[in-house]
Formats: sequence, structure tokens, C-alpha cells
Amino acid sequence: IFGSYIDKDRSLTGEALNVLILDTFVALMAGLVIFPACFAYGIEPGQGPSLIFITLPNVFNNMAMGRFWGTLFFLFMSFAAMSTVVAVFQNIMSFAMDITGCSAKKAAAVNLPIVLILSLPCLLGFNVLSWIQPLGEGTGILDLEDFIVSNNLLPLGSLIYLLFCTSRYGWGFKNFLAEANEGKGIKFPAGLRVYVSFIIPLILLVIFVQGYISFFG
Repeated sequence: IFGSYIDKDRSLTGEALNVLILDTFVALMAGLVIFPACFAYGIEPGQGPSLIFITLPNVFNNMAMGRFWGTLFFLFMSFAAMSTVVAVFQNIMSFAMDITGCSAKKAAAVNLPIVLILSLPCLLGFNVLSWIQPLGEGTGILDLEDFIVSNNLLPLGSLIYLLFCTSRYGWGFKNFLAEANEGKGIKFPAGLRVYVSFIIPLILLVIFVQGYISFFG
């Protein structure tokens, strides 16, 4: 989302690698903390979204100073969630401003209530609307939204973006290469054209199909 705001003096490839390394490191560190704790207290770690709101609170309840560590965990998670919300909302804002030509204030005034209203089912899915189990017993609205995003929008969206950047029917690989390598920093290898044009799309399709098999299998 913020790639379009990066200064032209810095290459997109180098910045993408920095994000990739940092994101992977943080995810691994989080896994090293969460999963051993789940196994130590005999709690199932593979519960999807409910891992955060149901499983982890049970872990904190069994820990010394659990309330303190739990408070810190959810506080930091709130910071992470807010940064993600800002990034996603900026995308919505930019889209509205580009399409309609309106100001940032007007785009925020229109889209903020819409986002809040659309967020209510997920929020109420753990209490008032907990009787709604769209994907079977024990599931909630958040599970449905997670399935739509994680199993559909992310892999298929990535595939569409990839094909647009590499296909001659879209942006084209040469244009993509020129944009990715503009500025100082690590350059995207031109020799990876076959890999990004054919192999990665195949991998994304496998991930998409495997997601459905593991979910409904």
C-alpha cells in the first residue's frame, strides 16, 4: 500500500526485501513465544482467529503475573492492529480521492462510518451474534471473514497483481522491472522473469487449492 509513497531515490526491490526480512523475523519470534506456551498448558494452537481471543487468554490465566503479560500482549496487539487499520484505510482513502477527486476530509467522513458499520458483525460475533456459525459448529463471523480474506482474496489477489505486472496483457515485465529497479538499492534480477511469470502463479494456485482442501477436507 505504501509502496507508491516511497521516494524514487530508493529501489522498491531493496525496500521489499527489508520488509520481508523484518516481517519474517517478527513472525518467527511470535511463534517461538506462542506455540511453546500453548503446548505447555495443553491448549490447541491451531484454532485460527480464536487463538488470540480464546486460547491465549487461557494461557495467560495459567501464567505467573498472567494479567500483566496479557495486558501487555493485547496492548501491543492493539498497536499492531491500528497500524494495519491505518494502512488499509489509507488505501480506501486514496481510492476514493482518485476516483471522485474529493478531499481527504470528505473521503474520511464518508468512508469512516461505512467501515465502522461493516466492522460491527465481526465485533458482535463473539457475544450478541455468537449464535451465527456460518462455517459449522464452533465457528463465528470472524472465521468466515478470515476464510474469505485468507483463503480467497489474498492468494487470488496476489495472483492477479502478479499477472498484471508480468503479462503483456497487463503492465508488462519490462515496465515492472524499470519501476522496481528505479533508485539506489538492490535491483530485481531480470533473469527471474520465467520464475515470476509462470512458477509463482502456479505456486499461488496450489496454495489456493490447498487452502480449500485443508479447510473443507
